[in-house]
Amino acid sequence: MNKILAIFSILLLFFQQQTNAQYSRYIIRLKDKGTNPYTLANPVQYLSQKAVDRRTKYNVAIDSTDLPVTPRYIDSIRLAGNVTILNTSKWLNQVAIRTTDAAALAKINSFPFVIAASPVGSFAGETIVPVNKKLDADLTQGNPPPSPGPEDFVESIINYGKSNGQVKIHQGSFLHDHGFKGEGMQMAVLDAGFFHYLSLPTFDSVRLNNQILGTWDFVNNEASVDEDYDHGMKCLSTIAANIPGVLVGTAPKTSFYLYRTEDVFSEYPIEEQNWVAGMERADSLGVPVSSTSLGYNRFDNPALDYTYADMNGNTSISARGADMAARKGMLVVIAAGNTGNDPTWNQLITPSDADSVLSVGAVDTTGIVGSFSAYGPSSDGQVKPSVAAVGSPAYVANSFTGLPELGFGTSYACPNMAGLVTCLWQAFPEVNNMAVIDATQRSATRATTPDNRMGYGIPDMKKAFVLLIKKLYTQNISLNSCKTGVSFSVKTGADMMVEIERRSVNENTYSSIKTFNGEGAFAKRDYDFTDDLSFSAYGGVKYRIKMTIGTDTTFYLDSMTVNYIQSCLPSANNISMGPNPVANDLFINIERTTAAKMDIVVTNALGQKVFTKTFQQPAGYNVQAVPMAGMSRGIYFVTVFVDGKREVVKQVMR
Repeated sequence: MNKILAIFSILLLFFQQQTNAQYSRYIIRLKDKGTNPYTLANPVQYLSQKAVDRRTKYNVAIDSTDLPVTPRYIDSIRLAGNVTILNTSKWLNQVAIRTTDAAALAKINSFPFVIAASPVGSFAGETIVPVNKKLDADLTQGNPPPSPGPEDFVESIINYGKSNGQVKIHQGSFLHDHGFKGEGMQMAVLDAGFFHYLSLPTFDSVRLNNQILGTWDFVNNEASVDEDYDHGMKCLSTIAANIPGVLVGTAPKTSFYLYRTEDVFSEYPIEEQNWVAGMERADSLGVPVSSTSLGYNRFDNPALDYTYADMNGNTSISARGADMAARKGMLVVIAAGNTGNDPTWNQLITPSDADSVLSVGAVDTTGIVGSFSAYGPSSDGQVKPSVAAVGSPAYVANSFTGLPELGFGTSYACPNMAGLVTCLWQAFPEVNNMAVIDATQRSATRATTPDNRMGYGIPDMKKAFVLLIKKLYTQNISLNSCKTGVSFSVKTGADMMVEIERRSVNENTYSSIKTFNGEGAFAKRDYDFTDDLSFSAYGGVKYRIKMTIGTDTTFYLDSMTVNYIQSCLPSANNISMGPNPVANDLFINIERTTAAKMDIVVTNALGQKVFTKTFQQPAGYNVQAVPMAGMSRGIYFVTVFVDGKREVVKQVMR
């Protein structure tokens, strides 16, 4: 028996050694951030001022997850043996290392501040055929876009060329035509490489305007990302391309950070760790938007595979990192995945399952979902994908010429949508990341009936723009001495107009009573108007505010229909007139508690009629003007009849 146990122990030890021998990269999970030299009171030690300002603007608290991993812990891990530090995650409080030193691993596991060391990667340089590198969909899984018709060329400032359909299905041209192309915005694109972005003509404009703010390769720990895989470059082209008449992206004026986090030669969770490290770097720089066309469910070692139950937004390394990024105020846009045709796994993949991200499925330019687009929902029942954008196929830049070619995948739907929401957020920096996602989803074609293929549907940026105008709109109505005070604040620009419309209780339709023409840049402005209700009978008056943008967008602002149940009628009948003497017009002021037929007769000193007027006077106030400028100088008599009965006679000097 003891001999059998001894043999079993030897075999178990051998198996463990062989298992450990498969790995060279590990994540060291830490218990705390004890003895940390950084403090919450001085965040500029580890966050840029731009990042601090963003947190202040959107009321995002700086907390312990913002503190860097304790340097003393990192030093202890590095000095434990033959260990190389690859990167760290302050959000998840863990360190990625490379080592094959079993003694070093044992020592690291013995440290009191370490929870555990978990394998996340194979030997560097392995050439195992990857099992999950579905960065692009199979080119047979979709149809080319249909030939454009006249409706595809709606008048726009920009000639989009081949990208016309993938921009205009989302009304992206509306944002661009109103000046929102990503200026002043920043985006981090995390991918497998950006092959030849430094030389392709697709990015001439980006290079000329210094829109690439920084790069980093988290796989090889170096700055250059130009020589690596082309997938990230193609994704970038759907956003940043700027060749009018050939290919124009959805946010061509945005500035970018390009991060390589994916190793196309293998598939291991270390790539998720790389991705989280990239997101943390983007956040610490104050970057507001990220686009990621990567995802994970199966790995080269099946022991590390996720299950569908793990697609709950809270399990995977990358999903936890994605939600943390959203919590820090970043707008995180992620491809849903290209597993829709996989007979063993057609659901979404992580991190598109994260709770607070905008996950994107793929449709063609007619709105038909791509068969390869991953199915939702997440395993915890979230609507997934969140929305759908063009990627079945989309036009992207060729790796060698930079000219448009077709590419299939949620990989391209994702950056297409990331560019659009970046331009939308440029227009409405007052709102936070989740408000932009909410408006985008509410603007979509299936907003009230989401499904597991397109989520909330295909977003309409014009509708999202209107929704955010309404979200920021405020108004106040007051009534004082039968005068209505209307004041409101709304974002307007040079090609926008706001009208106040009114309908009284005895009117069937609204009429415009005041127009405000927009001017200057798109910004929030305050408007005031006073309306005299002297005409109004008891029963109320309704107001509404109409806004017109350009020549094709008119809508009513929410919460701007107001009822007044208050009589502004005079308390007695009265007629007065003036001035006297009169030079030009004589004004007759009439106050009536009831309606009546009125006659005004003006005679000269000889008793000759020189002016007459008959009209119906409703209950309320009225002013009638008698033109006397053309009459001879002298004495005149003005008589007012009410229902045929003489009411007032007054002598007037001209």
